[in-house]
Amino acid sequence: MPRMKPGTRLRSAVCTTEVMVIQAPADDVDVRCGGTSLLDLVAQPAPGAAPAAEAAGGTLIGKRYVSAAGDLELLCTKPGAGTLALGDVALTIKGAKPLPSSD
Repeated sequence: MPRMKPGTRLRSAVCTTEVMVIQAPADDVDVRCGGTSLLDLVAQPAPGAAPAAEAAGGTLIGKRYVSAAGDLELLCTKPGAGTLALGDVALTIKGAKPLPSSD
């Protein structure tokens, strides 16, 4: 996979998931969905492909997914059945920032 940069749009090769890169590390990374590397948005997935059983947790539209180190952040623009992961480690949903107290 070519080096990712913010604004890059990618799609899953095994489900309907589509994401946009919000933040990416400087190095090349292996970002997967459903156990298979993500594709460029214009590439067409193979017909009949399905997520691997251990990587079929699904994605939610509008949620931001981040790596444990915090150097990779993806925004889900279209949900699907696959789990987003960096290599074999699943990405987690980024929580909302707490608002400051008005006291």
